[in-house]
This record gives sequence, C-alpha cells and structure tokens, in this order.
Amino acid sequence: MISIDDFKKVEMKIGRILSAEKVEDADKLLKLSVDFGEERPRQIISGIATNFPEPATLVGKSCPFVVNLEHRTIRGLVSEGMIMAVGNDDGFFSLLEANPDTPPGSSIR
Repeated sequence: MISIDDFKKVEMKIGRILSAEKVEDADKLLKLSVDFGEERPRQIISGIATNFPEPATLVGKSCPFVVNLEHRTIRGLVSEGMIMAVGNDDGFFSLLEANPDTPPGSSIR
C-alpha cells in the first residue's frame, strides 16, 4: 500500500501519439513520439509491440501517460515517460484512450 501523498507525486497527462515504430532488434519495443502540448514531442519507449503488429495504427490516439518518471535508457534510446494500458496474466491487453478531442497535455486528476 502507498499513501495518498505518494500517489499525488505521480503526474499523468494525455498525450497524442504522433508516430510509432518498432525498435530495431527488439521484439517487444516500440518507439513512440508523443505530443503533450510542450515545446517538443517526447520519446516514449514501450514494451507493447506484440500487441500492435502495425505500429502505425497507434498514430493519432490520445492516451494517458505518466510524465514525471526519471528518464530511462532502453536499448540505447531515452524514454521520457510511460504509456498506461490494461492487461492481465491471461494475455488480455488494451490501451486506455481519451476522447480524441482531449487536448494534448491535459492533466489526469
């Protein structure tokens, strides 16, 4: 269990996926370019490639992301956040999606 004060430290925002491509020599990784209404898009490296054989289907989706994680280097690529998704041990997987009209950078409260 974590305290409400710990939970309040997590910053989640809606990001619009601008591009998605497989990471070379990695079966599970996608490199996403995501608009959060900031000066430049962020790069997000995510282990969701097996669920999206055609990564281009992600382009234009508005999804929630955790945006205040420490940056992490994965396969030589810097990841600047984490996409939120739903899954279980039986293989079910689904991205969480916001209304397409939600402005990039909108805070999840």
